[in-house]
Amino acid sequence: MIANTAFLSGQEIQYPLKEDVTSIDGIIKASYEVVSGDIGEKRQWKRDLSLHNSKAIYCFPAVNSEDEIKQTVMPISDFHKLTDDMVLTTAFYENEINREVQIFGNIAHVWSTYETRLVKNGPVARRGINSIQLYFDENRWWIISWIFDKETESQKIPPTFDRH
Repeated sequence: MIANTAFLSGQEIQYPLKEDVTSIDGIIKASYEVVSGDIGEKRQWKRDLSLHNSKAIYCFPAVNSEDEIKQTVMPISDFHKLTDDMVLTTAFYENEINREVQIFGNIAHVWSTYETRLVKNGPVARRGINSIQLYFDENRWWIISWIFDKETESQKIPPTFDRH
C-alpha cells in the first residue's frame, strides 16, 4: 500500500485517509476535494496519489495544433503538473452534481457529472462528465483511470446524467 505524508497545521497527515478509500463515495468525494482551490493554492497531490493506482491515467479531449480534437492520455504525475501550471493564474472549484455507479465483483465504474466554478461559490463556468474506473484490492478502492469530457453547445449532458 502507498503511504504518503503531508503536514497540516504542524500535524503530520498519513495518506491514504481511511475515509477516502474504504468506499466509492469516499474516494470520489476526495477526488473532487484535491483538485479544488483558489488561485495559487497548492493542490493536495500527496492525498491524490494515495487514491490512485501507481499506473493510473487521466484522459481528456484537447485541441491540437491542427485545430483537431484529439484524446490526451497522461500519467497522474503529468496531470498534476498541468494542473499546477493552471492554478497559478486560475481558481478552480469542481463539485459533483450527479453520480451513477455500476459494480461487478471488485471493479466499479462511476459516471460523475460535475460543475466547475472559477470563483468560489461563483457562477458555473462549465459542466461535464467524468468516467472513472476503480478496483477494490487490499481492503480499499483504487482509481485506475479517469476520463472526462466537457459539455458544449453541440454536446449537452443527457438528462439521465444531470441532477436528480
